[in-house]
Amino acid sequence: MSLTTQDKENIFKEFGNDAKDSGSVYSQVALFTKKISDLTEHLKLNRKDYGTQRSLQLMVGKRRKLLDYLKGKDILKYRELVKNLGLRR
Repeated sequence: MSLTTQDKENIFKEFGNDAKDSGSVYSQVALFTKKISDLTEHLKLNRKDYGTQRSLQLMVGKRRKLLDYLKGKDILKYRELVKNLGLRR
């Protein structure tokens, strides 16, 4: 369920500038998307895990704020990122 260091480096390499680029908006959104999909799968099996449900809701809100920031800053990069991640926007 948790992401390994190798998984994070792969995400940062794909969406950021390099494997250590954990601060860019693109890599953060990609990391949140991976965590959200993992938590969603967990909640399908454990419906009454309300702590995880709350964490998921907070994480979706953080990702939404980052996407709104990116949309205002560079709409073309925003559209490309949403398309690459397969988000419904």
